Order: sequence, then structure tokens, then C-alpha cells
Amino acid sequence: QVTLVESGGGLVHPGGSLSLSCVASGNIHSINWMSWYRQAPGKKRELVALINSNGGTEYLDSVKGRFTISKDFFKKQVSLSMTDLKPDDTAVYFCFGAIITSELTEHDYWGQGTQVTVSS
Repeated sequence: QVTLVESGGGLVHPGGSLSLSCVASGNIHSINWMSWYRQAPGKKRELVALINSNGGTEYLDSVKGRFTISKDFFKKQVSLSMTDLKPDDTAVYFCFGAIITSELTEHDYWGQGTQVTVSS
């Protein structure tokens, strides 16, 4: 069993910054990639940023230059640094990763989500 737990969400004014963190625990051999998704009320869940085991990244166009994803897979952790936040960034942010278990099988796991609200 593998669990992903996010932390760091909250309320911030437009132009402010927040950092999210996600830690994986459980029956883990290694991590192939981890990512952050978000879902705003009434909207589809969308990929915000992804990082693979080689450090390769990809970002949603609207967050490029403002958000930075980083990893420490030895600590089974991924972070998302968010700057210049806008009201449109308001959403529940989810951690999602491809994890290889001790049985050497790969599975995808979701965290429970953390709320980010950008409002004046």
C-alpha cells in the first residue's frame, strides 16, 4: 500500500507565493515520476507540472515562469513552488505519481488534495 500526502495549501493574496509538498510512504521501491494536478470548481482536473526521475519537467502553459516543480525521490518527496499567484490558480491541488512497489510493479497513486485559494 502506498500513500501520498500533500501539505502547504492555504489562502494567499494575488501576487503572493505558496509552496506545496507531497510525501509518499509505504511499500515503495522507487519512483518513476511525480506530478501536480489541480481541479477548480466546475472544471476538469488538469496537469500543472510533472517531473521524472531524470529531472525532466513539463508545465501547464499558464504557470510557466511562475511555478517550479522539484523532487527528492530519495526522500520520496515532490514540491511545487508557486509565485505570482492569480485568482485563476484557485483549485484543489493533487499529487499524482507513478511508483514502483517492492514487488517491482508500477502503479499510479493520487493524494487526497490540498486547497489553494487566491483571493484579495
